[in-house]
Amino acid sequence: MSFTIALAGKGGTGKTTLAGLAVKYLVSHDKAPVLAVDADANANFNEVLGVNVAETLGDAREQMKKGQVPSGMTKDIFISMKLEEAVVEADGFDLIVMGQPEGPGCYCAANSLLTGFLEKLTNNYPYIVMDNEAGMEHISRLTTKNVDILLIVSDTSRRGLTAAARINTLAKELNIGVGKSFLVINQTKGENVSSLMDFIKEDGVELLGTIPEDETVYEYDLHGRPTITLPDENPAVKAAFDMFDQIIN
Repeated sequence: MSFTIALAGKGGTGKTTLAGLAVKYLVSHDKAPVLAVDADANANFNEVLGVNVAETLGDAREQMKKGQVPSGMTKDIFISMKLEEAVVEADGFDLIVMGQPEGPGCYCAANSLLTGFLEKLTNNYPYIVMDNEAGMEHISRLTTKNVDILLIVSDTSRRGLTAAARINTLAKELNIGVGKSFLVINQTKGENVSSLMDFIKEDGVELLGTIPEDETVYEYDLHGRPTITLPDENPAVKAAFDMFDQIIN
């Protein structure tokens, strides 16, 4: 049974970077192989992980929906083949990108086949890290379901924390099988986080920890360097690893 960590939060809070650090933690702590899943329509998890992506599951879904399955090949064989082609293999982890959301028309058959094959694929990995879209769209569409840990990432802004509270509430209301939700406050700049605790306690989500703003993380992102290659002694990496120590056996 796979242990799944999903990340959600308002755009710009650094959730994809934190997802990459989760993969880095798991690989460095002998938890490989890890399946990284990019469920964000604006896919960039691969940049954080330093790998190239040629195929997405969205591509396969579009081809099947448009009837572009080669003659003599059944739809299930086609989807299975495309799923294998979409898996990017790396050192200690694999990445699969969900791709663009559905366009007009019915995708029921393609989605049903993809769901079945994805379930078989995920059983091959002890740990799964899923990076989701900004906001709550992925939860309302039930993309994020049956996860062990939901990390809701926010910055110290009121808007970020409000979005985090809404995501936590929606996850509870939809009853999508989230084992435990935690709040992570990212990009702190020496603020007294205790001043935010009243707001956090009102929502009931547990604060897992904070990650300081770090110039090296910014420089890696600016120059297109994979943040998964950040040194272990980096303050942001150390803070993230301390949190993962609390939730990952």
